[in-house]
Amino acid sequence: MARHGFSDLQGTLFEPPRRDAGGPVLPSYIRDHRQRLRARFTEGGAEAVPDYEMLELVLFRAIPRRDVKPLARLLIDTFGDFARVLSAPRARLLEVAGMGEAVICELKIVEAAAQRLARGRVLNRPVVSSWDALLEYCHAALSHKDIEEFRVLFLDRKNVLIADEAQGRGTVDHVPVYPREIMKRALEINASALILVHNHPSGDPSPSQADIAMTDEIARAGEALGVTLHDHLVIGKSRELSFRAEGLI
Repeated sequence: MARHGFSDLQGTLFEPPRRDAGGPVLPSYIRDHRQRLRARFTEGGAEAVPDYEMLELVLFRAIPRRDVKPLARLLIDTFGDFARVLSAPRARLLEVAGMGEAVICELKIVEAAAQRLARGRVLNRPVVSSWDALLEYCHAALSHKDIEEFRVLFLDRKNVLIADEAQGRGTVDHVPVYPREIMKRALEINASALILVHNHPSGDPSPSQADIAMTDEIARAGEALGVTLHDHLVIGKSRELSFRAEGLI
């Protein structure tokens, strides 16, 4: 029969609690919860976890030695869903109890990564063959913003997206747009066509009379310079409106 000494038992019965990154002891219930949640995400992907648990997975990195479930739930309750938490302004995030610069930085890294991934699926590709991806990118970039932002997508002669640039940011219901500057930039990068994109923080993508007038002005300026305006997309919270589809161009 094999004999076991005290030194053998140290690795089993008397193993001390594990420490997280050399810091204070991480309670077993927190450690076990994190392991289970990571395993569930690894096996089932994003569909296997609700928004607050997806947020927990992000918060694990910024807050390694504390139960982050209460903070995740508070953020979801405050802002509405995972996407709105990521896109919330820094000042508003700081108003939430338990939030600090490290946590906000982690959220903004994830937001930027999501936008860059969506952008990579459409940049330098023909917009006709990647239209759904283009809409997905526009929603990722604009649908959860609290202020209006106006972007211009510049296309070459083959309708390949060669540049995506913000032309202005404004208030909750207005953003200044300068057709002359848009055309100047189009000529600088040899763009042959444009798609205008802006968001409505109210969530309703219905165009205002100011939107329609501004679009007409840009279309006329482009026509004089040989730059075609293909469309103007207004991004709401959950849907978009196409000027071309609505017969407004």
